[in-house]
Amino acid sequence: MTSSTPDALWASRSVRLLRPSAVTCRGLRRRERRSWVLDGVDLDLDVGTRTLLVSEPEGSASALLRILAGLSRPSGGTFRLAGARRADDSAAGWGRRVAYVGPAVAPFPWLSPGEILELTGRLAGIPPAERRRRIPELVTWHRLEAALHRPLRRAGAAVASRTALAAALLTEPEVLLLDDPLGGELPVERSRLLRIPGERRTVVLASHLPGQEAELVSGVVLLRGGRVALHAPIAALAERGLELSMRGISALAEAGAPERDRRPALAVGG
Repeated sequence: MTSSTPDALWASRSVRLLRPSAVTCRGLRRRERRSWVLDGVDLDLDVGTRTLLVSEPEGSASALLRILAGLSRPSGGTFRLAGARRADDSAAGWGRRVAYVGPAVAPFPWLSPGEILELTGRLAGIPPAERRRRIPELVTWHRLEAALHRPLRRAGAAVASRTALAAALLTEPEVLLLDDPLGGELPVERSRLLRIPGERRTVVLASHLPGQEAELVSGVVLLRGGRVALHAPIAALAERGLELSMRGISALAEAGAPERDRRPALAVGG
């Protein structure tokens, strides 16, 4: 499976020097059930980084991704994705540049994976020739051949999750938001599928089991009490003799680990 985003500002080779932010949050807040799940999130994620997002309590990470995906509205603050505020869902706007996959996946259960991918391509304005090139690649990569023409309600949860991820990648998004996806997959298969290609694609992966994401991410962000308590390279854990776990991440935050210019390494496994 190949990927590129040639029309993006940061698709040039100078991205390594300019290092623009793909995700920028300033004072982002969200109130749910009389409590603040986000209470002033300030965050910058460079283009091409793969970031593990965890939170205490767990719901804060999901709340942040839903806001970034446009599924929830913030109670305050601002954010930018791929260099722009949310403007529209047209083929030339955010609809092509940002994609989201959540934990509960049931996209149109009466449709088959093949129909969903074709519909996604049409809605995104991808030309027929491009759809004919991209869809077979995604079908093969996500191992959807056997269930390609079977309605999702009969194909099972694993096929539905893989279809959702394939549809998200069809538009070749510049920013990919993943909220604990592919929960029903075996760890080895899940790890393979989440090795998202694209050197300049930015991936934010929320997970409640950090240890299984070790080979997929280059940096970690911890939200605690609705704010950023830690933003550091994954390597900072090993430097302190800590494991990639909620306990290890919390210990690193309490130790006051430096963010090292807030610049985790560029894409892992891209």
